Amino acid sequence: MIGFGCWFVRKSSTTSEFMSAGGSLPGWAVGMSIFGTYLSSNTFLGNPGKSYAGNYNAYVFTLSLPVAAWIATKYFVPFYRQSGEISAYHHLEERFGLWARTYAMACYVLSQIARMGTIMFGVALGLNALTGWDIASIIVVTGMLVTLYTLLGGIEAVIWTDVVQSIVLMGGAILIFAMLLFSMPDGPSQAFSIAGQQDKISLGSWRLDFTSSTIWVVFLFGLFINLTNFGIDQSFVQRYHTAKTERDAQRSIWIGVVFYVPISLLFFAIGSALFSYYQVQPDLRTEVMQQVAAEQLGLPINAPEVTAKVASMTPADYGDKVLPHFIANKLPVGLAGLLIAAIFAAAMSSIDTSLNSSATVFLKDIYGRYIDRDVSERHAMLVLRSATVVIGIIGTGIAVVLIGQKSILDAWWQLQGIFAGGMLGLFLLGMVARTANGGIALISVIIGVLTIGWMTFYPVIEGQPRWLRNPLHTNMTIVIGTLAIFLVGLLLSQFVRSPPNDTEST
Repeated sequence: MIGFGCWFVRKSSTTSEFMSAGGSLPGWAVGMSIFGTYLSSNTFLGNPGKSYAGNYNAYVFTLSLPVAAWIATKYFVPFYRQSGEISAYHHLEERFGLWARTYAMACYVLSQIARMGTIMFGVALGLNALTGWDIASIIVVTGMLVTLYTLLGGIEAVIWTDVVQSIVLMGGAILIFAMLLFSMPDGPSQAFSIAGQQDKISLGSWRLDFTSSTIWVVFLFGLFINLTNFGIDQSFVQRYHTAKTERDAQRSIWIGVVFYVPISLLFFAIGSALFSYYQVQPDLRTEVMQQVAAEQLGLPINAPEVTAKVASMTPADYGDKVLPHFIANKLPVGLAGLLIAAIFAAAMSSIDTSLNSSATVFLKDIYGRYIDRDVSERHAMLVLRSATVVIGIIGTGIAVVLIGQKSILDAWWQLQGIFAGGMLGLFLLGMVARTANGGIALISVIIGVLTIGWMTFYPVIEGQPRWLRNPLHTNMTIVIGTLAIFLVGLLLSQFVRSPPNDTEST
């Protein structure tokens, strides 16, 4: 990957090349990059961990992708390609004022820093189980390496490394699933029968209940998150501009979706197969539990306190650690190395995207807007590269802070729901409500942010009255926050007269 960065350094000498590859990339490569961005270490370790501990409920998130992709190709891609602006937030200033651009930009940068942190933490968990290396050291080294090649090669290095990393990752996933199936004492069918008997393959409840993680809750969460990704995520908007044509940009979205939907399912299947395998190998299951308990307590694995903790542990407490344990203990030399490379690839293909897009936001929406509007090309490149380094350091620090989290996927989803901050609601308001002005949008955003704050932080505040309690599941935070902004703005805009068109004026 460092070699890729050095190779593409000659193609990232200008801001246009660093941020959008000069609009010269084929749609299939951009699509594989989108696929690689979705396939982070959160997917590689988090999805098997979720299905090991529970079922396929989290896979419903993936099933919302085709709906979001259809909306994105029909509305979002043409909108950004025709605007010609590399910044996803430039049009918000034109539509609602500078505050809207700043608000969306800040939410995006915070969400990307949180994303980088959870991904680096995830890859550190896997490599710690495989190698025994210190988790914090793995995080720091990973952060340094990804920051380096992103710094050197810009967006073109990001996209082409994503292509390679995606291929390695898919190969690793297929390999490990096959190994699991054929390692079952009674053959592959045993893995499916045990998982089915334990309700591991279920998508969850179909009840219209928004207080728990039902199919409806996860689907809505996935739809709103994916619309946010496709509609107002800087890393996706940049990819639309790297493609040669608008049609290539639209095709890239579908390529990413067509690859991700089955591969995501494969990772959930790996989790249920792992559950079956460790059910028929109770000694291995106990070994994983002992390792997790010893790590959490900071005691030797044979300590009495560790044994006591193991007795009270559930699959949710150690689900993320089972796949790394299987790789370390059951795969032969060489194949285990491929899986280590795949886990690294899963992390790097997502972190590099966040680094490059966040640096672009810093140049276009912060430095170029607040500090120096006439920044020279040479100085702009210095700003881009400096921002890449600083954001890499911050993201790495967040990963270190996350050490100790139970579930990578839960941690990322909660942070994403907070920091997305209803950006989608503001974006949709600007597209749909033609009479909504800056004042209406500001009122709507304030109400949306207060709603998100209440839904997020009320559970941790002691002594509050029951009637103020948020009854909804955590994943509904971004759904309600987005709808609050959009619907309040839509309602208020009904009281504003639309400007006369040219014919009426005449």
